[in-house]
Amino acid sequence: MDPQNETTPATEEAVPGYESTADKPDRPGAFQRWYDHVTDDWSREKPWYELPKVLGLAQLIGIRDTLRQHNLYDTSRMPAVDATTAPPFEERFLTERTPDGSWNDLEHPEMGMANTRFGRNVPIEDTHRDDDRMLIPNPREISLRLMTRDELKPATAGNAIIASWLQFMIHDWFRHGTSPTDRPWVMPPVEGDTWPDPPVQVMRVPDDATTPPDATGPRTWINTNTHWWDGSSIYGNDRASQMFLREGAGGRMRLVDGLPPIPNDPAADPTRVPGFWLGLGMMQSLFTHEHNAVADHLAAAHPEFDDETLFQKARLVVCALIAKIHTVEWTPAVTAHPTAAEALHVNWYGLAGQKLHDFVATFSKNEALRGIPGTDTEDYGVPYALTEEFVAVYRMHPLIPDDFDFRAAADDAPTLGAKQFSELTGPHAVPILRSVTLGDLLYTFGTMNPGLVTLHNFPRGLQMYTRPDGKIMDMAALDITRCRELGVPRYCEFRRLLHLTVPATFDEVTSNTQWAAELAEVYDGKIEDLDLIPGVMSEDLPEGFAFSDTAFRIFVLMASRRLNSDRFFTDAFTEDVYTPEGMAWVRDNTMGTVLSRNCPELSPFVADLPNAFGIWKRAGA
Repeated sequence: MDPQNETTPATEEAVPGYESTADKPDRPGAFQRWYDHVTDDWSREKPWYELPKVLGLAQLIGIRDTLRQHNLYDTSRMPAVDATTAPPFEERFLTERTPDGSWNDLEHPEMGMANTRFGRNVPIEDTHRDDDRMLIPNPREISLRLMTRDELKPATAGNAIIASWLQFMIHDWFRHGTSPTDRPWVMPPVEGDTWPDPPVQVMRVPDDATTPPDATGPRTWINTNTHWWDGSSIYGNDRASQMFLREGAGGRMRLVDGLPPIPNDPAADPTRVPGFWLGLGMMQSLFTHEHNAVADHLAAAHPEFDDETLFQKARLVVCALIAKIHTVEWTPAVTAHPTAAEALHVNWYGLAGQKLHDFVATFSKNEALRGIPGTDTEDYGVPYALTEEFVAVYRMHPLIPDDFDFRAAADDAPTLGAKQFSELTGPHAVPILRSVTLGDLLYTFGTMNPGLVTLHNFPRGLQMYTRPDGKIMDMAALDITRCRELGVPRYCEFRRLLHLTVPATFDEVTSNTQWAAELAEVYDGKIEDLDLIPGVMSEDLPEGFAFSDTAFRIFVLMASRRLNSDRFFTDAFTEDVYTPEGMAWVRDNTMGTVLSRNCPELSPFVADLPNAFGIWKRAGA
């Protein structure tokens, strides 16, 4: 492991009742090193998705081990001033998630909290921003020539709730903050462009205020969300936001006309933040209802619990259920290859599988056998943080359709009728959320397909997206610009640093000869200039995948890490912390039961589906 990655022994005073894991070894043994080396070489000759399932799983395990050892880099130890610090310890932090994400790690309480730095999955020295090439090739030209959708290329195995869920997760995990309006990146004009108010501009990412003024070298950026999988998209990232959202009785959260409350101050209104749309509002509403169902269930079992205890226990349960749904339902729906689906189930249930999991968990802490939840917390020698590369591969806007046909779950009759995506964004979504039942909205999304994350499939409504403040953005050009700005390596270097084979020509990127020719023309034949986003969108997809294998490598690493490093999924994933009833709720529920419980009219559509993110039959079909 690189010396810059090694964790310094904890210097904080001991937390009462907490057993330190600082001396836990983080270097692999000789057999694991040999195994990882063999599977790394093997994967270059024959990728996991072309192998029988058992061999593919064996290869993915080795790939994950290699990534853990070589692709976790800590930015928190780079020079800093006025860095965010954790509040003083309180004993209740042992059994509840804090609003700002502090004290999840009891030795390093600031780890993963809101307003701390993003980490990296590539060496920090390889994340320099190349200002001389920031606009080469022109991101607007890439958008127009490579991204523009003529008609939706559907991901036929899944439904459009997949796109809603993704936005729901992103709002939980990461946000770079509000961009300053000075010094925007200004796109050169493109011949024939119909942009209504040229030039096309992309606002910059806010600077990291903790970087010393005289600092040199690669830059760092701040995540204004907590880095943990803690439901901050429904609970907020600070105490004030959380209290505004709470009912104040029975551990419940407020609902106004069936929706989470909206602040009166427009500056604090989440529906006016770019990125809010109907799909996100649906998920926030659904899981606020789910929180209240959990709180009521715990209140009936524990009349001695006060409002605060009920809220905190219900929050733990909902966060764990969300993590489980994402791991064993959402991700297998967008990576619907038998080997990938099995690997993701192993993350949660282990090789023992769902049926034997509880039995094996009574005597084993082995992650491979029983899954990650309930094992020892592990950060693999690198303080936990979400990474800029993780953000980059989650730029999956093509999942979103442009056209929606709103219908009723009862009889498939039109409700709102046909709507375009642009009519469902920002404050436009609020009247729809209030006037149409949640069940009917979810039915509409459940009976239509999302898009594949490929070239020529970017939503038209996002290529010319009107923000709530009236400004127009090209999100495809923004995605390209943002990766360059944040120092995410371009496609070839990205693959090189993730231990993948590197194409020498555009024809080696994709078997689609037309796409290869278009890439070569836009990038002037320079394969090393190919950006990450169009690169991964060009690849031939593994069977059942909605996105590329290159992007999946970050999933392989970070999907496990978000569980391994979180105390509330590992050491504290117990009945003492969650309650027996809470642990049973996580164990027994799925996305299908969440939908059926909170929208009973949806039961006929999801009851017999193995995965509620699969396409639903229409009413009467």
